[in-house]
Amino acid sequence: MIPLLHDFASESVLVFGGGPVGARKARRFAREARVLVISPAFADADFGSARLIRAAPDPGDVGGWLNRADPALVVAATDDAAVNEAVEAAARERDVLVNRADESGPRRAGSVVVPATVRDDPVVVAVSTGGRSPALSRSLREELEPLVGTAGAMADLAGALRADLRGWPAERRRAALRAVVRSDAVWTALEDPDECAREAAAAVVADVTGTPP
Repeated sequence: MIPLLHDFASESVLVFGGGPVGARKARRFAREARVLVISPAFADADFGSARLIRAAPDPGDVGGWLNRADPALVVAATDDAAVNEAVEAAARERDVLVNRADESGPRRAGSVVVPATVRDDPVVVAVSTGGRSPALSRSLREELEPLVGTAGAMADLAGALRADLRGWPAERRRAALRAVVRSDAVWTALEDPDECAREAAAAVVADVTGTPP
């Protein structure tokens, strides 16, 4: 499998299953997408901003729900294998991405594995074991969390600096930006609200190139 990032803004995601797994999937995708959750009952869990629809579709009803929702992604997270199979079949008939929460290991083409993620916007780090070991994915995510730290702030700073250096020769600009993102002084400044990270970055650029940004 090849990891990709997908922008779900203005897209719909359809989740079948209102248990803890369905809630976790709904909460994840509701960060960006319009999420509908179809289930006869719902766990006492956080579904984010998802819309909960109380219904008990049998396998023959699944296609109709996809036709109405027109989703970019469908999640099969029920405890009924027949319904989950029908969800996958209906998604494939319509060339819609599908995530089977009840499967592990190798997946068929068009399947989506939802990775464990560490996020400090706009930075997102994803970890996947191809569905073989969610426990390992979670463990690796926990190890990565302190490393990501203030990566979002660094990304914003580097993006602003990149815009400032747009007129510089490409190699000189790349050298300056590499030095900034590798600078302990800049990372430290980002962690301390009383420090000026922009000034620290400018000092690094001047040291590397001989010219301030």
